[in-house]
Amino acid sequence: MIPAENDATLPAALEGQPIERMRRDGVDYVILGTAHVSRASVHAVEALLDTEHFDAVAVELCASRAHGIRDPEAFKQLDLFQVIRQGKAGMVAASLVLGSFQKRLAAQYGIEPGAEMKAAMDGADARNLPVWLVDREVGTTLKRAWRSVGFFQRFGLLAGMLGSVFEREEIAEADIEKLKESDLLESAFSEFATNSAPLYNALIAERDTYMAARLRENGLRMDAEAPTRKVLVVIGAGHLKGMSEKLAHQHGDAQALADDLAVTPPASKWPKVVAVGLVLAIFAAIGFAFYRSPSLGADAVKSWIIMTGGLSALGALIAGGHPLSIVAAFIAGPLKPFRPGIPSGAFSAMAEAWIRKPRVVDFEHLRDDITHWTGWWKNRVARTLLNFFLVCAGTIAGEYIAGFHIIRSLI
Repeated sequence: MIPAENDATLPAALEGQPIERMRRDGVDYVILGTAHVSRASVHAVEALLDTEHFDAVAVELCASRAHGIRDPEAFKQLDLFQVIRQGKAGMVAASLVLGSFQKRLAAQYGIEPGAEMKAAMDGADARNLPVWLVDREVGTTLKRAWRSVGFFQRFGLLAGMLGSVFEREEIAEADIEKLKESDLLESAFSEFATNSAPLYNALIAERDTYMAARLRENGLRMDAEAPTRKVLVVIGAGHLKGMSEKLAHQHGDAQALADDLAVTPPASKWPKVVAVGLVLAIFAAIGFAFYRSPSLGADAVKSWIIMTGGLSALGALIAGGHPLSIVAAFIAGPLKPFRPGIPSGAFSAMAEAWIRKPRVVDFEHLRDDITHWTGWWKNRVARTLLNFFLVCAGTIAGEYIAGFHIIRSLI
């Protein structure tokens, strides 16, 4: 550890702020722990930049989050067709949920989400300092978190996310400062994150390791002949202790370690095995029904079409889909086994986005609209995502119900 600079004349904005100072590989790091929605954190960032000399500024952001903070209007360019076609609907929805959680807190006190990160980046730009984006891509983190927990735990994960969106109780500013004791992702997932070791590891511990590795990697690239090498690191205070310890004691190739943690682990094969097994069993039952009687086989096929198509269409209907989107869902549902890897909801959602093209106002109000349950039906962007999820859910339910009905009819 290294002593604080100018302790005798410590700016008022830095009093009581969580700050760690350390030296690693010849680089001095000043690590400021912040609350992601806090005026005090913004003032602390500005005070450090004004009173100390730095050669670089590192922030707890990935490229996509940094772009979103620098250009808040960027999400208006969202191409829903590409999002759905590339299978990113879930990631987009999760990112919107996290954004709405921050926005709900920020709306109470008139400060934009991530303002302290923006202050750090703007301060670095004004001083011609390089900005290091040291956090892992949020999409990778969410995928690793999702795939780290079991089937039933995922319901708790979804419940925590939805709870963070629809919670209406106001939070006192003193409690917002207490968010410095946790992480944004952990807070959004409520108590479930702290009670699940795999989830906590993906959301917090892995990112501590990743950010420490990225700091080391960037630090080693700095000019070793420079008279000073000092970096301001602005991170959520939930990471302050863990990342500081990793930075102090981490060994091995920093780039290799960061690259390893940036890989999305493959999805578990069991859900696909169960799904394929179910479909094969149903098709075998249909084949056996035709063997016993053509009329019995025709009834089995009819049951499959009506139940998978009907419940898929019901999902689109509940989502407030256009009649053509409902028809698309009805057609796509029964054909899902013949389109492995392509969700039935994709066809209905793309039809919805094509027929009811999102307007500029839908993107402008998206983060506000999704904080109210009625907004998911009012906003065209949100409704398209809702259509995707409900149609997929309807198709899955239809497959199980149809399978049970067909097999029971043969007994």
